[in-house]
Amino acid sequence: MKILITTFMALIVFMLSNPIYAMTLDETIYSLQKEWAIANYETGKDDLDKTFETLTKKAEAAVEQFPDKAEPLVWNAIVVSSDAGKNGGFGALGKVKKARKLLLEAEKINPDVLDGSIYTSLGSLYYQVPGWPIGFGDDEKAEKYLKKSLAMNPTGIDPNYFYGDFMLEEGKKDEAKKYFDKALKAPARPGRPLADKGRRGEIEAKLKTINH
Repeated sequence: MKILITTFMALIVFMLSNPIYAMTLDETIYSLQKEWAIANYETGKDDLDKTFETLTKKAEAAVEQFPDKAEPLVWNAIVVSSDAGKNGGFGALGKVKKARKLLLEAEKINPDVLDGSIYTSLGSLYYQVPGWPIGFGDDEKAEKYLKKSLAMNPTGIDPNYFYGDFMLEEGKKDEAKKYFDKALKAPARPGRPLADKGRRGEIEAKLKTINH
């Protein structure tokens, strides 16, 4: 009996010291979204590595807590791929491969989750990651996934931004501008003002490169 009580108390202490374990799924995803936006748009370069390391651990804890849900897998993938993009280095390729694996696992659970975020994220990976023999980049797969995400969320800021960015990478500036303009007109996402503000800043920067 003493062993059972000790084990139970240890579990309680662990959960209290890891607040994400005391949250509901919605609360957990909201927390990850908020901290990702801070990491991605407000964290200084010197603190990026540590910030994303901590956020990755929280995302992994969410996956562990909700093993049958797709949302934590998607956000774990977003955090890991953002870490790769922001920090680069020798470990970046391993991180984007991990992100792709997480997204494909999420797709098996619920392909429609988070308004097509699985396909937005997969598409962005396929056009931003180098192709063979370095990485798995593939423009045909990128376009397929990005179009799928647009079909699921045609007015969303992220699907339109990433498809516009893909068009810009392909040298199709008129098409890129059309989708960037749509992204700027996207409705605000509840509870995500910082992410929306940051994304709009990225869109405006891309439009400046087109116009000049």
